[in-house]
Amino acid sequence: MSSKACERALQYKVGEKIHGFTINQVTPIPELFLTAVKLSHDNTGARYLHLAREDKNNLFSVQFRTTPMDSTGVPHILEHTVLCGSQKYPCRDPFFKMLNRSLSTFMNAFTASDYTLYPFSTQNPKDFQNLLSVYLDAAFFPCLRELDFWQEGWRLEHEDPADPQTPLIFKGIVFNEMKGAFTDNERIFSQHLQNRLLPDHTYSVISGGDPLCIPDLTWEQLKQFHATHYHPSNARFFTYGNFQLEKHLKQIDEEALSKFQKIEPSTIVPAQKPWDKPREYQITCGPDSLATDSSKQTTVSVSFLLPGITNTFEAFALNLLSSLLIGGPNSPFYKALIESGLGTGFSPDVGYNGYTREAYFSVGLQGIAEKDIQTVRNIIDRTIDEVIEKGFEDDRIEALLHKTEIQMKHQSTSFGLTLTSYIASCWNHDGDPVELLKLGNQMAQFRQRLKESPVFLQEKIKQYFKNNQHKLTLSMKPDDKYYEKQTQMETEKLKQKVNSLSRKDKEWIYEKGLELRTQQSKTQDASCLPALRVSDIERTIPFTELDVTLAAGEIPVQYCAQPTNGMVYFRAFSSLNTLPEELKLYVPLFCSVLTKLGCGILNYREQAQQIELKTGGMTVSPHVLPDDSHLDTYEQGVLFSSLCLDRNLPDMMHLWSEIFNNPCFEEEEHFKVLVKMSAQELSNGIPDSGHLYASIRASRTLTPAGDLQETFNGMDQVRLMKRIAEMTDIKPVLRKLPRIKKHLLNCDNMRCSVNATPQQMSETAKVVERFIKNLGRSKKERKPVRPHVIEKPAYKNGSSGSTYVNGSQIIRKLITDPTFKPCQMKTHFLLPFPVNYVGECVRTVPYTDPDHASLKILARLMTAKFLHTEIREKGGAYGGGAKLSRDGVFTFYSYRDPNSIETLQSFGKAVDWAKSGKFTQQDIDEAKLSVFSAVDAPVAPSDKGMDHFLYGLSDEMKQAHREQLFAVGHDKLIDVSNKYLGIGKCTHGLAVLGPENAKIAKDPSWIIR
Repeated sequence: MSSKACERALQYKVGEKIHGFTINQVTPIPELFLTAVKLSHDNTGARYLHLAREDKNNLFSVQFRTTPMDSTGVPHILEHTVLCGSQKYPCRDPFFKMLNRSLSTFMNAFTASDYTLYPFSTQNPKDFQNLLSVYLDAAFFPCLRELDFWQEGWRLEHEDPADPQTPLIFKGIVFNEMKGAFTDNERIFSQHLQNRLLPDHTYSVISGGDPLCIPDLTWEQLKQFHATHYHPSNARFFTYGNFQLEKHLKQIDEEALSKFQKIEPSTIVPAQKPWDKPREYQITCGPDSLATDSSKQTTVSVSFLLPGITNTFEAFALNLLSSLLIGGPNSPFYKALIESGLGTGFSPDVGYNGYTREAYFSVGLQGIAEKDIQTVRNIIDRTIDEVIEKGFEDDRIEALLHKTEIQMKHQSTSFGLTLTSYIASCWNHDGDPVELLKLGNQMAQFRQRLKESPVFLQEKIKQYFKNNQHKLTLSMKPDDKYYEKQTQMETEKLKQKVNSLSRKDKEWIYEKGLELRTQQSKTQDASCLPALRVSDIERTIPFTELDVTLAAGEIPVQYCAQPTNGMVYFRAFSSLNTLPEELKLYVPLFCSVLTKLGCGILNYREQAQQIELKTGGMTVSPHVLPDDSHLDTYEQGVLFSSLCLDRNLPDMMHLWSEIFNNPCFEEEEHFKVLVKMSAQELSNGIPDSGHLYASIRASRTLTPAGDLQETFNGMDQVRLMKRIAEMTDIKPVLRKLPRIKKHLLNCDNMRCSVNATPQQMSETAKVVERFIKNLGRSKKERKPVRPHVIEKPAYKNGSSGSTYVNGSQIIRKLITDPTFKPCQMKTHFLLPFPVNYVGECVRTVPYTDPDHASLKILARLMTAKFLHTEIREKGGAYGGGAKLSRDGVFTFYSYRDPNSIETLQSFGKAVDWAKSGKFTQQDIDEAKLSVFSAVDAPVAPSDKGMDHFLYGLSDEMKQAHREQLFAVGHDKLIDVSNKYLGIGKCTHGLAVLGPENAKIAKDPSWIIR
């Protein structure tokens, strides 16, 4: 992969001066196909790293070292508030407004423990300049208005801001976000772990903010923190991609850096003083809402302080060592802890953590009985001793180095973002980011060390684990009254605040509250912000060449030639049409264990080893694929995905053959372990994905596919897995797996796809043919369970046939239900969280219907111009909006929301707003930009052709949809609002996940689960 961008960067000379910067270093890093250019700013000392790479998805980021000394959340609230308006762009909320004025592929901001990072990426050079201008002004010259601090951070406000008789309460976006974050028990554990293991300085506080400390932050303190931390002398600039470096430097110097003088920032984090003896702590958390066995909800872990992360090789070696200790079923801690049956899975933050100045390693179990804490500690100590004695097998070390090689070659679309995140911590503490990126060197050095001293890794374990006094044992158990106590402390805090107010203060708070409401409701003038125009969007999409051939006479295989750096991506899709209904519920479980229980002559440990040595992963997942032209038609099946280096393709395909023909479902003990881990992961994921669970449930009764979606991906699945995990006898479930295999793992209803380089294609085709020839065929013809099957080619031949797909057709067998009647259902899932997740879904029209395009633009318009203000700014939820998915279901949602019924009312108001047509042509154009930035998001070489393979969408159909999007106008938007979203027009479904709710409990139309 020679590249113009890399060659251009190699022309720079050390010492050369460009726009106020001096070049300090130019280094090619061939293993990542890039050239690194390191610079510093002459006047302010700001540091700069440019990674030139032939990638059109260019990224910028600026990061500041932010080291708070209390838990008021000052860096986090500052991160929110700087994005609320700046000198050059004084309008409210330029950040959210730019989402609709740009074709960005990514825009966000992150607060870590000790830095704050502001990244964006885009493929359009004009857009890059626009966003850079907004980001620079926000970071260095923000307005930091008091009312923005109130909205984003915290405020006292009347429950009803218009009525001073209603009680004063705490409100604010970060306040609610952090309340939501600490409903996640894993988050509570990780937070305490870091605070207690590194107690001397900034790591002892919560940088995101503790909801009980956030109300101690003043507006003055916020402005002071900005003045001392957000200075070029405390900044690190990063750019990535194929745009010209000089242009970036000129703009950054002119618009920001030239206005500053150098200071000596006092933000350095001192080294943590090592302990002279180990420490222990116990903490509590909220109960797990889904666990029926409440006696087994304790978590315990043992953690060790490791050396500083700026020693690049030591960090690389310890990271690898950590993976050897805990990665996969062959690792010593997996065997000793996971397979002991004492818990449900590893404790949070297991393994190597390199995000703080000194790294740490942590290992333990969650889901254990409190009485087993000591047992777990003993197992950990004993395992360390065993590893020091025995060491590791060569094959396991090879497998890990092989994984690193794949990570270097696999092309992701957000590589710039991956890189800025990867180097952030090390660079933040003045480590060398370029050294960190030379993975080839580190691998070579690692092999060299092992050659010189075969016990190299055992020595490290002795040094850092066995003889390390800086060792923390942390245990956490649930307290049924945890949320009650939190609420009580919050009430106390509120009382304190309110009692200290004079009458004058109260009047002022009321006035300010009204003022904030007025501001939030005012039509915003965003004309000061730069914007792309609809005419900047490409009118047509580049078409992808595909070849489809029939292997073994009947199985379609789609070949797509792509620049994959010598990687091969193989996928297969197998239909579930003949599977009996009562087995459907178990398909996700079947998928998650299929590649983990052994196959052929390999037991599960040997299989795991082979998968790690020869592939970049082999995964299986259930899919419900919507039809492009009928809402009551869908395809159901399972997708098998895998990738490997081309030299390993025969081995990978042999593994698939064995998994298809001879999977093993005997390992009852290991099956139990996998089920427990999977159930625990699902329930841990609810706080992060609550809005998705609400939406899946809300759309369940709207289309025939909805019920299957709930079965595979909804709360029903979470509950089923919890139930199975708690069975004393798991055999009846295990016995279902071979029955599912009969229907799924044969080539009766199957199609395959391959993405690889043109040079690899003929060799790859031979190996894939051989795999297909070896597959079993069903002895007897199996009938589909649902009689209504429609055979549909992936594209229609004739006039609308795709000119870019050569060879045969892919025929998809879809299910339809002519008797289906959509119906309304409202469900409230009771969960012990202090926040809600709300979803409301409406059945509309499929992808190819021109109204689909209008609804897609409408969803974006409603989000940006109405719901964002109502749900986030006024309501205080962390997020909310509307979206239209490919299956024709229109969804309103909110995330970490203090309200529920009020939010559902806001959804109704949003529809009224849309029907009234109170939006301008500018608003519509912005919504189009936003929709197109998603439609035109970059697609990785490994994923090209997937829309055709899975959904049967040809490039022609996508182009037609594109033209429909361009054609959407004011009248169409009002028309679809009236036609589909109004009361009584289409069927709606509603769902809420969250705490008890008196109004819902009184309303008989709600089902409470």
